[in-house]
Amino acid sequence: MKVLLLEDEKSIRDFIRINLRREDIEVVEAGSGEEALKLADQHQGIEIAILDVMLPGIDGFTVCDRLRQKDPRLGIIMLTAKSQEADKIKGLGYGADDYICKPFSPAELLARVKALHRRLSAPPASSQKAAKRIDLDPFTMLLDERKFFKNDVEIDLTPKEFAIIKLLGENANKAISRDEILSNVWGQFYLGDLKVVDVNIRRIRQKIEEDPANPAFLETVWGYGYMWRKEHFDERN
Repeated sequence: MKVLLLEDEKSIRDFIRINLRREDIEVVEAGSGEEALKLADQHQGIEIAILDVMLPGIDGFTVCDRLRQKDPRLGIIMLTAKSQEADKIKGLGYGADDYICKPFSPAELLARVKALHRRLSAPPASSQKAAKRIDLDPFTMLLDERKFFKNDVEIDLTPKEFAIIKLLGENANKAISRDEILSNVWGQFYLGDLKVVDVNIRRIRQKIEEDPANPAFLETVWGYGYMWRKEHFDERN
């Protein structure tokens, strides 16, 4: 695994680097947003980026946004201050997959990184072994390639967005609770809160709906969760 680490405080950066390298994780370090973007262009094979929010110059949100535009499948974890709830929501809105509140333990850091890496590298579920594609007219999901199309035009999705649509699409016309989405997409032992689901749903709607304020496909089931609205759901081998 190769990780891009962006943290301007050297002591914290050293702490994170040491703990990641103990697990044989390759670390590419940056002390500024500008340096992180430059290193991301120079290094191939970066799978996860760990980005501090508060930075001089280009902040972590901007770096997150630019990295996400460049690579929709990159795993991104934001480092936020414990008291700054708005930073968590903002980071998720920019395309982050997860966040860790400072201060954090080495065990929590490694658990988050490994869990995200497992989700990024996981093959299609065994129940979907024969299903190479899911049709949700006018949308198509290619499972092996992890690509998503609307009217044959590809839409860039983050790994979490793809997983959410896959879960809801496999259960079209059935309400799925926020807890179930959180457990299936982020993992049973995810330590975050349900807001991460709502933020990702809003981001998906911006990408797939003609009118995100009045969604035709990704409906809210008030007080419960979400549902993919489709009268006929088919899978083609």
